[in-house]
Amino acid sequence: MAHPAIAVLESALRARKLDRTLTTALPAGSGDPSSLLAWDLPLVDACLHGGLPRGHLSELTGSCSSGRMTLLLQIMAAATRRGEIVALVDTHDRLDVASAAAAGVDLDRLLWVRGWENGEHAIDRALKALNLVLQAGGFALAAIDLADVPPVRLKQIPFTTWPRVHRAIEGSDTACVLLTPEPLARSAGGLTVSLSGRSAWAGASDRSHRLQGSDLRVRVVSPRKRIDGDVRVRALSEF
Repeated sequence: MAHPAIAVLESALRARKLDRTLTTALPAGSGDPSSLLAWDLPLVDACLHGGLPRGHLSELTGSCSSGRMTLLLQIMAAATRRGEIVALVDTHDRLDVASAAAAGVDLDRLLWVRGWENGEHAIDRALKALNLVLQAGGFALAAIDLADVPPVRLKQIPFTTWPRVHRAIEGSDTACVLLTPEPLARSAGGLTVSLSGRSAWAGASDRSHRLQGSDLRVRVVSPRKRIDGDVRVRALSEF
């Protein structure tokens, strides 16, 4: 039988929507669907037992052409289809709006914060923009694209940055996602979704190449071991 003081503490955490910080709050194989942000991709959602945890900092990692942006657009599209609002802090102005629309993202429900420079201050300004978005609240997903930032520069970001981000969303309905080339940071209840794979191209010459499809491997790392292994996703596209 649990100690009465523990029961009182857990009750107080639940009242403030901080019960997701409890190690007993998310037992293996179960979870409250409202506390998760689903991808609406059966294989991925099954691997994550429902989706990304809201109120936590997670990350999508992978090398160039690994499918990291494709997967981000998919979860943005899923959220906007449900009538939710999403935000993207685009550090180096890399978002292709046509691709986002083709992926199903409702652009009327997307806040796009565009980067306007590639200099040394670009990351600092992007992080400040992310902080403002999180303070505003009301977003199902708040993502920051750091995929094209050199790993050396990413490691120069003060580690205290990420605990502050987590505190800003803790207990909220917002899932915050970092898009990075390699694992960088996550909160205690967040996930690292690591991507690898290859793309297939069609065309006879360099100037006529087009993306025909991709074969992605998604590996999920969870500090609470809620996640079972990895999943392989094949996406075929014709343009």
